[in-house]
Amino acid sequence: MTADLQSLVVILVAAALAPLLVDLPSRLRLPAVVAEITLGILVGPQVLGFAEAEGVVEFLSTVGLAFLFFLGGLEVDFERVRGLPAKLGGLGWLISLALGLVIAFVLEQIDFVLSAELVGVALCTTAMGTLMPILRDAGDLKRALGPFVLAAGVAGEFGPLIVVALVLTGGREPGIAFGLLLAFVAISVLAAAVALRARTPRIVTAIHDAMASSGQLAVRLSLVVLFGLVLLASEFGFDIVLGAFAAGLLVGLVTKGEKTEDLRLRLETIGFGFVIPIFFVVTGMEFDLAALFDSPSNLLRLPVFLALFLVVRGVPVFMLYRTAIPKADRVPLALYSATALPLVVAITTIGLETGHMRSDTAAALVGAAMVSVLLFPLAALTVRRREGAAERSFTPSA
Repeated sequence: MTADLQSLVVILVAAALAPLLVDLPSRLRLPAVVAEITLGILVGPQVLGFAEAEGVVEFLSTVGLAFLFFLGGLEVDFERVRGLPAKLGGLGWLISLALGLVIAFVLEQIDFVLSAELVGVALCTTAMGTLMPILRDAGDLKRALGPFVLAAGVAGEFGPLIVVALVLTGGREPGIAFGLLLAFVAISVLAAAVALRARTPRIVTAIHDAMASSGQLAVRLSLVVLFGLVLLASEFGFDIVLGAFAAGLLVGLVTKGEKTEDLRLRLETIGFGFVIPIFFVVTGMEFDLAALFDSPSNLLRLPVFLALFLVVRGVPVFMLYRTAIPKADRVPLALYSATALPLVVAITTIGLETGHMRSDTAAALVGAAMVSVLLFPLAALTVRRREGAAERSFTPSA
């Protein structure tokens, strides 16, 4: 237990240092996520050896992953993304999935990867939970491009979750997996219906008033929903991120309105202030540097996957959004959509555990996803500032 606490203290120090590094004067503004992962590599067993991802640390890292997807689901505003953004986001992701699988199949044929399914799905993910703080800080969520980024991000996060649930976990027949998924969705929808029915103005006011007391009822109820659906997803043989994202959607649906804004802020405090940084620092600690730098060919995989993230998620943007958003906004949308990380970590973990992915491929995919978080949002913001796209007036056509 003492060793676990020592590791936890080291990880918390790294998490506290990350925002300080982000705020240092620099031409290249480092996202907090990348700083956390980099510090995790530094304090982990492959470099300084100050911390180990075991026991309490491993558990809190799992909670951090769940919270990341929970807050991602919480941010989904169906009113903002419905209509054209949702239609284009969903269709664009389906094109990305097809493109990713075709490219991954070619890579499998030349023995560049072992499993076309795993790599293909990893290539069509979007790190919506990771992007949210960046987009919020930049003010892009409030601009005309915001709904399109949200819709593409939700599709790039929820779509891969469904594929992972149906095909890539549990070793079950697709029919059985589909039945279990329908049961999970039905239970989640039933829970949402019950919660919405109970959401009377009197109860909302009572819960809001309780936020100023030590009871914190709304926070506790939200945590019950989160870990309840995480447990349900796990019992059904799905990855916990499916349950966490569904919980975020449910809580977000029930807690709409000004009186519930305090609740969201407190949930974000738990997530971004505590467990989510632990997840990213531990991700760095578990990053296989040795496999990545074992040979020049292994290292070459990283830029290849980085380029493929952009191709797979970027091509649909230029195919579908020509009349929906200004030309100057298409490159930023492609870059945002191609930003990947948490689901790539989850998919590579599945691949390593099942023996369907080599360690060098996993390291290159995670490394490329880390670089995408560092470069793609920064490039998108740079393009938007240069083109002045945020101030342009543009009416999307249906």
